[in-house]
Order: sequence, then structure tokens, then C-alpha cells
Amino acid sequence: MKIPKPTIKRLGLYYRCLNRFKDDGVNFVSSQDIAERLNIKPSQVRKDLSYFGEFGKRGLGYNVKKLLGEIADIIGINKEWNVAIIGAGNLGTALANYPGLPKHKFKVVAIFDNDREKVGKKIAGITVYHMSDLKELVEKMNIEMAVIAVPESAAQLVVEQIEETSIKGIVNFSPVKLRTSLPVEDVDITLSFETLSYMIINRMLGNEINE
Repeated sequence: MKIPKPTIKRLGLYYRCLNRFKDDGVNFVSSQDIAERLNIKPSQVRKDLSYFGEFGKRGLGYNVKKLLGEIADIIGINKEWNVAIIGAGNLGTALANYPGLPKHKFKVVAIFDNDREKVGKKIAGITVYHMSDLKELVEKMNIEMAVIAVPESAAQLVVEQIEETSIKGIVNFSPVKLRTSLPVEDVDITLSFETLSYMIINRMLGNEINE
């Protein structure tokens, strides 16, 4: 069964939402409770979860701790993932310093760059290595994910180097469509701003936008 990508993205939102319910001491929640916090429809919550099984009980709703565990298994965060950042520039530095990654079990263990002046230095306590050491250190450190934070002109070359290692997937911050057989999650920051500007302008014009 093919799961829609928007559903997969919402699973992460459900996980964080349920964590907040757990922190508040809530034991059971309904699809309505989850939907209200995330500003979506309860039917969407039920539909998304139904792809993976039956989790709720009629009259009680969802057991918060149990559903948290189920979603953690589904999206693979019941384990810690070792991550490499490719690119020790401003974006790579910001990502290395972002506390949300280790909090959600994505541990940045190495940073790679071609600039010899950066090699050997540390960013947020993480050593910067030269790209020529990528394959060796991926094996040694059991790195399974890579974050591409390099200029557009270098992104495809970096992907080709990654494909020669055992890295299993890529988060791509470079504004270019990568040619690779590996799973890729594209993060286009500029596109988000452009989408927001469109929404602001159309709201000012009184045009309705479907979420």
C-alpha cells in the first residue's frame, strides 16, 4: 500500500502533539483533540492513522503513550540516527547548533567540507572533516543520513560522493533537484517564503486560500 507523502509528514506532527499531551498528564485523546491542536480536520487524523492500523477505542479514544510508541515505530524514531552534515558554511553551522535534532534522535556526528581551513575545527562540538574522508568515516561512525548544505553548483557532485557510501537517505537544503536513487527530502527555505508572500498578498486582496 502506497502511503501519501503528506500523511507521512503529518505523522511527525502527531508525534509532537501527543508528546505535549503526555507532558500535560493526558492519558487518552480523541481525533478531535489532536485536530484542534494542529488546526486540521478530525477526519484527516483518523484517515492518516487508519493507513497503519486500528489504534483507538470507541468511547475512550487513543491511548497517548501507546500511540506515541506506535508512531515512533512507524517513522523510525525508536532508534538514534547518526547524521552527517555536508557543508560547514552558515547553514551547516546553524543546523549543527540546532538542539531539535538530537532531541528527536537525529545525532549529528560529523561535518564535512572541502575547505582545508575549516577541516579540523569544531562546530557545536562536532569535528569538521575533509570530503575525501567521507566514505571511511561513514562506515566508522555508522552514519545513515546526510544533510546537504552546500551551494547549488556543488550539490550533485556531493550526491555522487554520498552514493559511494552506505548512507541511506538525504535531507537536501540545496535549491536543486538531485539525481539519485536514494530517498531525498527537499527543504527549500526560499520556496516557503515565496508561498507565504503569496498567501499574505491574497489575504490582503480578500481571496480565499484552501489550506
